[in-house]
Amino acid sequence: MVEAWYMDESGEDQRAPHRQEPHRPVSLEQLRRLGVFYWKLDADNYETDPDLARIRKEKNYSWMDIIMIHKDKMPDYQDKIKIFYEEHLHLDDEIRYILEGSGYFDVRDKGDKWIRIFTEKGDMITIPAGIYHRFTLDENNYVKAMRLFAGEPVWTAYNRPADHFPARRQYIQSLAQAAQ
Repeated sequence: MVEAWYMDESGEDQRAPHRQEPHRPVSLEQLRRLGVFYWKLDADNYETDPDLARIRKEKNYSWMDIIMIHKDKMPDYQDKIKIFYEEHLHLDDEIRYILEGSGYFDVRDKGDKWIRIFTEKGDMITIPAGIYHRFTLDENNYVKAMRLFAGEPVWTAYNRPADHFPARRQYIQSLAQAAQ
């Protein structure tokens, strides 16, 4: 089961857990209210997993590839890690399925506070279009993940501030509607 919590304000190593004291956990329901969705799947059998096939069909995730984030596997590793950790948004949902390793997705809550989401083998997460977020490896420094898209992949990240994009405005509107 995925674990999430409010982050401390420490500027220490981004790969550390950064739990607030006292610890402030975040439930799956709280994540859902932010538009973040989660599934636990069988990463050892992802190529034949009927649950993954069903989700892909239901959500129209027609395109996929596999990315390995590790200093020995990714060209321009240090630059990529910095880019992934820069606060940004996308105009499309970001779907990641962790096949090996682990890392953190950080998302902003309604009050603009950081929530850290620990993802590991078997976790699939959807980060909605328009939410400010970032990604980092944890202290194990390795993740192998499936990237999924509905249609052709769009890789463009828009660093904050990016409030002028329709995807951001739609996301803010969806939060307001969910609160009613």
